[in-house]
Amino acid sequence: MSKTRGVHTMANRHEDELTAVQAALAAEHAAVYGYGVVGGRIARNRRTEAQTAYDGHRARRDALHREVRDLGGTPQAAAAAYELPFPVPDAAAAARLAAELEDRLAAVYADLVRAGGKARRREAAAALREAAVRAVRWRGSGVAFPGLVERATAAAPSDSASASADAL
Repeated sequence: MSKTRGVHTMANRHEDELTAVQAALAAEHAAVYGYGVVGGRIARNRRTEAQTAYDGHRARRDALHREVRDLGGTPQAAAAAYELPFPVPDAAAAARLAAELEDRLAAVYADLVRAGGKARRREAAAALREAAVRAVRWRGSGVAFPGLVERATAAAPSDSASASADAL
């Protein structure tokens, strides 16, 4: 019985890891889209920062795409568009959006740290750290436990199981 339980547990871990990698891929797709909006509205003096973040998220997205395949999954495709969490009419809103994107990525990477194997956990922790640092740069302040902020807001009544998968 323990042998069967061990096989089942290993299969569950693999599925959990694949699910977490797919979630990170989906979040990176959304971030790439979101940074396209940020880049169109951000102040001139922050464009290089936005471009660097955009390029970094594209590279992570591409790496996660390969990881999903390596795990035997079919990589989730990007949506044609994503619903923004708030209007982005100006540079201040663009900076807020960038911080929000990074906060959401930190939460997804926190999940991947939990679900991933040793090497993947190390990569996810690095991605979480990078997202937290970018969020601080965009916002001007940080949070005590990056990646856990999302959990606190997930319990809010506005979030529901029927929320659009194409929302940032």
